Amino acid sequence: MSLVTITESAQDYLADLLAKQDCEGTAVRMFVLNPGTPEAETCLSYCRPGEEKEEDGFDDLDKFRVYYEKRSVAYLDEATVDFSADKMGGQLTIRAPNSRTPNISDDSPLEDRVNYILWNDVNPGLASHGGQVSLVELDEDVAVLKFGGGCQGCSMLDVTLRDGVQATLMEKLPELKGVRDVTDHSDRSNAYYQ
Repeated sequence: MSLVTITESAQDYLADLLAKQDCEGTAVRMFVLNPGTPEAETCLSYCRPGEEKEEDGFDDLDKFRVYYEKRSVAYLDEATVDFSADKMGGQLTIRAPNSRTPNISDDSPLEDRVNYILWNDVNPGLASHGGQVSLVELDEDVAVLKFGGGCQGCSMLDVTLRDGVQATLMEKLPELKGVRDVTDHSDRSNAYYQ
């Protein structure tokens, strides 16, 4: 049984796309960007021979192989890929109902745990001022953050960053080495405190 349900019409469509690649043995790779957050996006990409990762899971379908990013597997549970033909060619649809559901444990990657805390513990408080914060990347276990909405350009951001966001993250994730803000705060048009 496959991890993801890929309908026959989707398999035919994807197999046709793969056949047009000028690289024998190209497969499909499925992953979730920003898993477990409201910004989660389930993606498909080409996977040329040698681009697969050792830790990837995979399914061998009748017409091609599908690789699944290890980190994304928990978020792809109950996912479906379908293709509906129409006059304009058709539409490939990916439904991954668990991609935005936090699925965090102590063994989850640090990036997933940071995102979980930001979206579930930090952002609800910032939302009262029309603000939010998101993780841009982890740079050697330092959380690189970007603020938006009422937090961008806010005169109280230093206090929010130090006493709120950083304190929460460092308390809950002691392995995190720090936080860094990369927001352009010169735009103060939406700032909660001018």
